[in-house]
Parts: sequence; C-alpha cells; structure tokens
Amino acid sequence: MRKPQSIGSILDKTFKGLEIDLPLRAYSIWGAWKEIVGETIALQTQPSTIRNRILFIDVSHSTWIQQLQFLKSTLLEKMNAFIGEPYLQDIRFRLGKISPTSRPSAEATAFVEEDLEAETLKRIEEVLRKIEDRDLRKSLREVLVKGAKLEHYRKKSG
Repeated sequence: MRKPQSIGSILDKTFKGLEIDLPLRAYSIWGAWKEIVGETIALQTQPSTIRNRILFIDVSHSTWIQQLQFLKSTLLEKMNAFIGEPYLQDIRFRLGKISPTSRPSAEATAFVEEDLEAETLKRIEEVLRKIEDRDLRKSLREVLVKGAKLEHYRKKSG
C-alpha cells in the first residue's frame, strides 16, 4: 500500500505536467504587487495581463511611464526573482485606469457572471482530461474557469 500524498505535492506535479506551473506562479505577482515594486510605484501602476511572457502594466500617467522605462530591467529582475526563474521576458507599460486598492465586493466578484466561449471551455476540458483524480479535476476546473472568466471580464472592462 502506498503512502498518501499531500494535495500540495499532487497539485505541484499536476501543474508541472500540464506546463501551467510557471504561468500560475507568474500571475501570483498580482497578490504581491506592492511588496515587489514598492508602495510608491504600486499606487501608480497595476499589472494588467501576461501575454507571450510579456507583462503588461497599466500606469496612471505618461510621466510615470517615462520614469518606469528607466527601471524596466530592475523591475523585470524583481518579477522573475519573485517567480523563481526567468519566466518574463519583457515588461510593457501603457496608460490605464488604476483601480483603488480596496474594491467593493460586488465589483470584485462581477467577473463570476461572465459567460465563457465554447472554445475556452473546450480547452479547459482538454487540459483536465489528463487528470485521473475526480476531486482534483473538479477543483482545478473551478480554478481554471474562474481564471478564464476573470480574464474575459478584464478584457471587456479594460
């Protein structure tokens, strides 16, 4: 009889096997934004999305974009150090609306009502098909669907 494995080790192996562990770690930047970039920069910026290993950052004013260009390599190093390996290849700054640090809960969960395209749901199911454990598959489905809904909501709202 085999010794039971922790859910953490199962998830770690699953994410690595599906090659989504690095992208998930990269998106953890959102939760630690203030700690990574510092309070001053965090008040004027917020991460928007990651596409093709490029982090897009919304910035409150064009003068901040200019200043951040000088810090780009330092910020990129900090981001990759936080992730634990050189995942991000570039950072792009763009003018955008910076959300207040504390949102009302209704606004913060508005993305839950988003409808996903059939193609997105199909891709999620293809990824999940490789997972044998039913409970783990169900939990991971919830995470992936919520993540896709949030991304869809951000694109629509942004």
